[in-house]
Amino acid sequence: MTTFIYHSNSYDGYTNLAADGYFLDTLPKGDMLLYTYINDGAVIIGRNQNAWRECSLMDMERDGVQLVRRHTGGGAVFHDKGNLNYSFITNEKDYDINKQFSVVLGALRKLGLEPELTGRNDIVIDGRKFSGNAYAHAKGNRAHHGTLLVNADLAQLSKYLNVSKAKLMAKGIESVRARVCNLSEFVPDLTVERMRELLCESFREVYGEAEEYPVTDVTSSGIEHRKQLQTSWEWRFGKTPECENMFEHRFSFGEVQLHFTLKNGRISKLMLFSDSMDTALISRLSHVLKGCKAERKALREAVSGIENTEALQEIFDYLDNKGQLANPN
Repeated sequence: MTTFIYHSNSYDGYTNLAADGYFLDTLPKGDMLLYTYINDGAVIIGRNQNAWRECSLMDMERDGVQLVRRHTGGGAVFHDKGNLNYSFITNEKDYDINKQFSVVLGALRKLGLEPELTGRNDIVIDGRKFSGNAYAHAKGNRAHHGTLLVNADLAQLSKYLNVSKAKLMAKGIESVRARVCNLSEFVPDLTVERMRELLCESFREVYGEAEEYPVTDVTSSGIEHRKQLQTSWEWRFGKTPECENMFEHRFSFGEVQLHFTLKNGRISKLMLFSDSMDTALISRLSHVLKGCKAERKALREAVSGIENTEALQEIFDYLDNKGQLANPN
């Protein structure tokens, strides 16, 4: 087995997750790779998760936080420069989950910590989670990746991941929220770079000497192709499981009840009820919104030809503030 380490110098979530998929697809048989990366301002959701259910999309759009859907399962996590992310990638024959976890646990013990592995996915100290893990396989290779909370902004984590479930009946795999903590609570002077050094040191102790993986350009054609998929609306939202939504609000022109079903990120069913005197507005809205993408740009284009712009503006402002329908583009 030839052993490699590769550190991404990008903080872009789309690039780093695209590289993760690229390595999984292309790593030669008999090689073992430890890939580390840091994302600055991104919510990462699992392959089968519902973005509307998991994330505060309005806050993310306003603050420039990326929504990145990975190719593996697992729950939603927030990444900033206080997170260290790692992937172990190798072929089916050499993949050993216990050996891979021993690398992470060994690095943590070098800090004098006593971490505990719980279930298949989490690493905790005193019952508090600081690491989650997920898994994938493709073309005879397997990947095990996870994150380590070193000194992440936990207030931001709660801001972007805690979504009110009121009036939202959404299908899809839901994240299991756990009590989380930073490793810096136990080792105050710990930095992400120091944690990466210890992880690599432990990796070499378990797998032997490692070479730098020969990727000189993270925007190589294979990675760039996957990045285009990562950033596409179809990948991030288009495969969202069906979910039903209902909003009710009194506007200046009357009360409106909006019932709609999203399927694959589009409005598949829509019912509007209102005591507004402008019956034509309600009728036309119902007509033009059915089949529309559930994103701000597409919705505004769909209704651009309808008169009574003041009423439409009120409705959009309300939906924007709710943050459920106006997702990042």
